[in-house]
Parts: sequence; C-alpha cells; structure tokens
Amino acid sequence: MAEELLPLKTVRNPRDLGGYTGFAGRKIKAGLLLRTGTVAAISEEDGNYLRARGVKTIIDLRSPQECRKRPDKKLAGIQNVNIPVNSRDQTKAGASLAELARQYGLDPLAGFRHMVESYRLMVTEEHAQAAFGQVLAYLAETEGGTIYHCSEGKDRTGLVTVFLLTVLGVDPETIRQDYLLSAPYLNDYRAKRDKEARENGESLVQRANLRSLGTVNNEYLDSALITIDQEYGGMEAFLTRQLGVTPVLRDQLRAKYLEE
Repeated sequence: MAEELLPLKTVRNPRDLGGYTGFAGRKIKAGLLLRTGTVAAISEEDGNYLRARGVKTIIDLRSPQECRKRPDKKLAGIQNVNIPVNSRDQTKAGASLAELARQYGLDPLAGFRHMVESYRLMVTEEHAQAAFGQVLAYLAETEGGTIYHCSEGKDRTGLVTVFLLTVLGVDPETIRQDYLLSAPYLNDYRAKRDKEARENGESLVQRANLRSLGTVNNEYLDSALITIDQEYGGMEAFLTRQLGVTPVLRDQLRAKYLEE
C-alpha cells in the first residue's frame, strides 16, 4: 500500500492518501488528502504537525448530535467545515457503552447487521448522497491540505474515500484494501472499549457487538457497493446521477490531486 500513516498521537486512524496510483498512472499528491478520526481531542503538538504539513481545512462528516457532544477543536490557521453525512448518528459512533449495551445485549450479530444496513442507508438516503457530492465539490475548491473525518475515520470517512479514489482513477482492489486498513489501525481503540465493557460487567454478546460496531468488514463495504450496482446501475452512474460528479468536476479533482 502506498499511503502513509501519520504520526499523530491524539487522532485515531490518521492517513495520507498520497502515493496511490490513479488515472493514467499518475500518483495522488502527498499532503493534500488526509483521512482521520475526530480531532475533538487533538493536542497542540499534533495541531502544529498538521499546520506544518500545510493543512488548511478540516471537514467534519459527523451528525449534528455528535458535533454537539464532541465538537472539533479549533486550530489556528485551519478552517472547520461541517458536512454531515447523516442527520443522525447512524453508525452509533457517538453512543455510550451503556446505550450500546441496552441495544445489543441479546443477539451477537445485531451489531454486524446494523453496520451492513447503515452502509446501505448511506448510499440510498438523499441527505447522504447530497453530502458525499458536496464533499467532492468542496475538495475541488479548497486550497492546501484537507482533513476529512467522522468519529473513528472508518465508515463515513471510508465511503468518502471510496468515492474520491474512484473519481481519481484508483483501481477497485486498492480502494478496498485502503478501506480495510481501518481494522488494524483501530485495534487499540477496540481493545480499550472491550476492556471498559468487561470491567462494567457487559456480556460476551454485548462485547461481540461492540467489536462489530468498532471495525470495518468486506461485508459492510459490499452492502454499499451491491446496493449501488443493483439500484443505481453501477458506480459511474451513481457518481454522476446521485453525487453530481460531472466531467468538469472529475477533471478538476484529477488536475488538483494527481501528479503530472
């Protein structure tokens, strides 16, 4: 894999998409497209690192509810923009352990099925489609480097990355592998959540569901991709008709983010 894992200590799952090979063999420029988890607790040291790398914009993909609960920290010289993919917290990223325990105490596959359905909804709901299109259009106009993130940088951030890398001409298997990298990069996060749940006396069933909610899987992504294929006629048609990716926007994104 070509991407770089960023040395941030207070931001989960921080990656630079630079280095992937896109349209006509041109590589994505380094330092311009960064995908991460929330920056709500970012340290001054990590903020200084991002400024030094030329980050000018942070796009928050989280719901209004999540933003109110854990707002992004304001960093001097960096603009904050909120483009919520969902009007509510569909992926349960903002839920407490107690809330999750009440919902997922009986069926060990409930969390898995919830995530599969969440991915289907993220590509069928008009609000989400509009938000994905708005992010792509915004990325075509921004100056300097941009971070885009949700809570853990895996689901909403993952789908934005799928659409963005597709527009930039990256091959589907590389896109899938980039998506799946969130699983190992969030190992420590899941281990911490499981330790808290165990100490709180949560059952094995509840802990199994927490793991499903806190990771990525081929099946989650395939739920979105199969829906796109069956309901919208494939990825290219979906990008064009549902997300508003015109030939002009596609060319703008490729000109901006791909090396000559």
